Amino acid sequence: MSSSPTDAELVAQFQAGSAAAFRTLVERYQGPVYRTALSLLRSPEEAEDVAQEVFVEVYQTIDRFRGEAALSTWLYRLATSRALKQQRKNRTKKRFALLTNLLGINHEVLHEPPDHQHPQALLEGQQQQQQLLDAIARLPESQQVAFTLRHEQELSYEEIAAVLGTSVSAVESLLFRARQRLHQFLHPHLV
Repeated sequence: MSSSPTDAELVAQFQAGSAAAFRTLVERYQGPVYRTALSLLRSPEEAEDVAQEVFVEVYQTIDRFRGEAALSTWLYRLATSRALKQQRKNRTKKRFALLTNLLGINHEVLHEPPDHQHPQALLEGQQQQQQLLDAIARLPESQQVAFTLRHEQELSYEEIAAVLGTSVSAVESLLFRARQRLHQFLHPHLV
């Protein structure tokens, strides 16, 4: 076999029923999809679940994929929307657990799952790293996604615009506001 197939060729083969094409597609994109989810969720287990859900959705909906956007754009879009949905679910669960603790209702079921650190947080400067992760988590969703895709996935402004379904200037604005907010969160004494 000569060169590896393009994304478009893989999609066409998979739409025609090729299981091998789907396997190649998963191998090609499972890393970026997982890392995108991990960047937003900070939990390897949850990122793994999101990545699996993304590929299940791809498997089930590939017939509807018409190639208006690049395959990678579609996958990043699925990964970020599912990760954000999981994030919202986690926040609700935490609030509920906090409320029940405040109200003194002790249900055995409500133990908090262990909080798995993001792998980067295990590196030097753990405290600063944690402060940065906490600050990123406080950003509005659109800024969080734009910042993560730019600085952790190293996507171009054009690719981020495609994922978010917006313009490059809107992405520039989101990133500018995200950086400003992070600066305020991390250096409140300078504001």
